[in-house]
Amino acid sequence: MTKKAWSIADSATLYNVADWGKGYFSINGAGQLQVAPPNVAGQPNVPLTDVIAGIKDRGMDLPVVLRIENLIDLQVSRLNDSFAAAIESLGYQAPYRGVFPIKVNQQSQVIEEIARFGARYNHGLEAGSKAELMIAMATLTESGSYIICNGYKDAEFIDLGLRARQLGFECFFVVETPAELDLILERAELMQVEPRIGFRAKLSTEVEGHWSEDSGDRSLFGLSANQIVDMIDRLKAVEKLDWLRLLHFHLGSQIPNIRDIRTGVMEAVRYYNQLVNEGAAMGFLDLGGGLAVNYEGGETNYDLSEYCHDVVSSVLEALDEDVAHPILISESGRATVAESSILLFNTLDVTRFEPGPIPDINDEHHELLQKLNDVRLNVEVARAQQSFNDAIYYRDEIRELFRFGQATLRERATAESMALDVMQQVKSLLPQMRRIPKELEALHEDLADIYYANFSVFQSLPDTWAMDQVFPVMPIHRLNEEPDREAILADLTCDCDGKIDLFVGGHKTLPVHALNGGEDYVFGVFMVGAYQETLGDLHNLFGDTNVVSIRIDEDGSFDFVRELQGDTVEDVLSYVEYTPAWLSEHFRRTAERAVRRKLIKPAQRREILEQFRESLRGYTYYEH
Repeated sequence: MTKKAWSIADSATLYNVADWGKGYFSINGAGQLQVAPPNVAGQPNVPLTDVIAGIKDRGMDLPVVLRIENLIDLQVSRLNDSFAAAIESLGYQAPYRGVFPIKVNQQSQVIEEIARFGARYNHGLEAGSKAELMIAMATLTESGSYIICNGYKDAEFIDLGLRARQLGFECFFVVETPAELDLILERAELMQVEPRIGFRAKLSTEVEGHWSEDSGDRSLFGLSANQIVDMIDRLKAVEKLDWLRLLHFHLGSQIPNIRDIRTGVMEAVRYYNQLVNEGAAMGFLDLGGGLAVNYEGGETNYDLSEYCHDVVSSVLEALDEDVAHPILISESGRATVAESSILLFNTLDVTRFEPGPIPDINDEHHELLQKLNDVRLNVEVARAQQSFNDAIYYRDEIRELFRFGQATLRERATAESMALDVMQQVKSLLPQMRRIPKELEALHEDLADIYYANFSVFQSLPDTWAMDQVFPVMPIHRLNEEPDREAILADLTCDCDGKIDLFVGGHKTLPVHALNGGEDYVFGVFMVGAYQETLGDLHNLFGDTNVVSIRIDEDGSFDFVRELQGDTVEDVLSYVEYTPAWLSEHFRRTAERAVRRKLIKPAQRREILEQFRESLRGYTYYEH
């Protein structure tokens, strides 16, 4: 039978582009992955290879984090418009106001774009520290924008928030522990500024998912029912109960089940009703985060429109009839920025688990090699598992002899190659088997290539290492060719955990193309806009990558809105307390000692010092 020609549709199916790409990403006729933000008139398609060419023309190289500002704008619009639609359809009598949690991505380009575009919706910011509060105060431009202050607060934090109130911001202090209330009252009295206070309720509702410990009685943050009652009484005692305006709750990040969200919202509204009945002014209900992002595509328990509809309907269902509808606030972080960023990196080298040259085996060779060769020449479907077992046995016997000096290096190398040959033969026969034996199920993974790539998992994709987060990964070109290899991706770090070996669909390997000589083979890791840059570390002193923000125009062109050079070697060394001057001076002494010992000449010393200083200014990643 004639083999069916490979098509771009086959690649789209193989890499699940339609599901996780949500229509934003597709493959063009040239086999290149392209992006078309739906909020750009005409939805022009921009190949990512064109963006990379533009990046290189501007003097930057891979790896790079590419931000597409149009996708940030799109998500801010979708969130606000979806809540507005649910509010209108259900007859809810108060508006929605979104706030972006700065901790999800503190990079200035991201925060400034959310503030700029979100101004039309009065989209605000959530701050969990003094530094984040200062970002919010400096970045938001619209009077009346919301700032939600979470986390533990000292006097300086509270003073800054009170200044924000003076500047016209709707700044709320969410009380996390009883001790905070007295400090807020004290600073407000001293500064003569009326604060807006919120209570964070510790709900009994428990949710599923990785962050389930954020919910229930043992959650780290929030106030119990007893603590809330005590603080109501304390506010009444000083006649400041009218300062209590907001109820906050947070069930966890990435909540997978909409039923849990409905249950939590209804429990929170019961608290809200009681606060109103106690005499608090109230008026605001903060739903916290939890809106899930589907990193793998496919069927989900809910989408954005269902989330908004269920939240609003749950509030209406649980709210007492005589209680005015509160303004709804949510702190959606992942759903706002995850899809806007892509990590792009090139491939440097590959290790293949294929046999090397195998000599003609005769009676003069080691007896074990003769037996292994006999296995190699007689592999067939009916005895595939036995052939596999025999090959591993004889190979390991040779290894053991080598360990004790009773087999040569060449004999060991021959045994390794013959065993790999048997394994590859058995792998090719697996599709013909009615049932794959358990011992052979992992053969596909054991023989996968290792593609060495120009990035650091620990710096750019820490969640893949820390919690097995799956991000969509695929080559961004050659997608009109059938991928003929399977691989895992290894990074530049000297660490066995520096790899990506879990992919969309639970697969342990990724279909890839064989490398073409000196041609760059580029991968994209998608939906990395939430947390990854902030949580990254300096493993092996690989620093921040280059970052580029683009805006796609109606005619298909794109503007380089922001460019941020990645860390130099000098930068990352300064993070671990080495100054360039100290390094240069100490290295100069090393070079001068070499001159005195006549290892090098003075002219060579000059060249070596110049190269050292130039390397200090270089990129921490692989450079061509």
